[in-house]
Parts: sequence; structure tokens; C-alpha cells
Amino acid sequence: MLNGDTVKLLRECNAGTKMAVYSNNPDVDPVGACVGINGARVNAIVNELRGEKIDIINWDENPAYLIENALSPAKVICVVADEEAKEAQVIVPDYQLSLAIGKEGQNARLAARLTGYKIDIKNETQAIESGELPADYMNMAENYEDDYQEEEYSDKEYSADEESEEEVADDLDLYEE
Repeated sequence: MLNGDTVKLLRECNAGTKMAVYSNNPDVDPVGACVGINGARVNAIVNELRGEKIDIINWDENPAYLIENALSPAKVICVVADEEAKEAQVIVPDYQLSLAIGKEGQNARLAARLTGYKIDIKNETQAIESGELPADYMNMAENYEDDYQEEEYSDKEYSADEESEEEVADDLDLYEE
């Protein structure tokens, strides 16, 4: 791969492949570099493997983010990773549980082997019933976002009608060189 590195590649014959990649160059998308234009690079490999699925994910030093990426294409609500025990608790939306686990456990198994963590996946209903997730967690998240936006952006509002481009540029510390 150009300007990037493969961190880990895991393949189960006739079951699928997961590959974690990163790039030292911030201008290079490592997943895009592996996939190629219109999927040319990855499709050539898929054809050689007779249509076997390949998941290419972004590597992350943070185990929670790595596990979330490894469980793609499933969406994840929460990951709690214990680095010492190499175990992780993952909560996914109810409708994503079968996708997170995969056919015959394939997605979860590949994710666990790729990350080196024992991964316990629960849907949100199970997590709420067991007390791992508050029943009103969605309201809590919305309130947090509202509070954050109010604090972050309430100092000054910008309107193109009220201020000149020069005043806005000065306020935002944007200077032409």
C-alpha cells in the first residue's frame, strides 16, 4: 500500500478476511488506499479468493475504537475494554446484534482474533435489563449534545448580512497570506 501500513491481517478460509490498516501520512486514507479507485485493488483480491468478503478497517491504538472498527459493518453504541484482561463489553442497537455477531459468529470471531480481545456483545435491550446501560441513555446523550453545543457556540453568532467578510475572518483568525 502506498504511504500506509497494514497492521494486522486475519483470514479464515472460505469465511472472510479482516485487515486493520493505518497511515503515517495524515493526507492518506489508509482504507481508501487499500480499496483503490472504484475498488480496483480490493476487487482483484476478492476475485482471486472467489468472492470471499474482505473487511478493511482503520487501526487505532485505543482498543475501544479498534474493537468498534473491527465489528463493522455493525454500528456500536458503547465499548468498554479492559486492557489488562484483554476483554471487552460491547453494546449494539437491537437491530444490529445479528450483524455484529455475523453468520455463525464469523464477524465477532474475526473481530476478536484481529483485536486480541475476548468480546462480549449485547444488544441495547439486554444491556438496559442488566443495568449496564441506563434506560434513558438516549435522552442523556441528547442532553449532553445540547449542553455541549450551547456552551461551545453560544458566545457569538455569525451572519453574513450583519458582518463583513473581513470582520468574520478577523474573528475566526483567518488571514490571507
